[in-house]
Amino acid sequence: MPLILFNKPFDVMCQFSPHPSRKTLADYLELSDVYPAGLLDADSEGLILLTEDGKLQHKISHPKEKQAKTYLVQVEGKADVSTIGRLQAPLKLGDFTTQPCTAALVHSPEWLWDREPPIRDRRNIPISWLTITLSEGKNRQVRRMTAAVGLPTLRLVRISIGPFSLEKYPLWPGEWREVSTNMF
Repeated sequence: MPLILFNKPFDVMCQFSPHPSRKTLADYLELSDVYPAGLLDADSEGLILLTEDGKLQHKISHPKEKQAKTYLVQVEGKADVSTIGRLQAPLKLGDFTTQPCTAALVHSPEWLWDREPPIRDRRNIPISWLTITLSEGKNRQVRRMTAAVGLPTLRLVRISIGPFSLEKYPLWPGEWREVSTNMF
């Protein structure tokens, strides 16, 4: 079976087994014997890859394989050059120090779908949009990084994993497609 690209909606658990209060991957994918190669928490949206091939799953998700993952991040507050520099350098987060990464300030993306439920309107508080590209991926790492530099994450969307991106393979939340595994 080829690799499955799936755009995980907000508030969906990255599992196939039933959850008592939230939707899961099984609500969107009627496939058997595929498993996520890397996870997104329920509060995050965007690209996940699924496969039945254990070796490929390891190659995609294991930190030693260094598959770059890019996130589009809406944060509360005004990001500046100094903040971007702090995000890119190793950042102490208490239980670990991040590896250097790539971060950039970007404009509000016109192509991005509306989130359901929407982000609370912040009329008197500025927001910024960032892209952050990591080669590691610890639990809630991007959220912890932005909080550590004083910019709490409001919305987190993974837009690419390795050679696969939502720009190259546009998918609306809840949509999926099969692709060749030859790119790995």
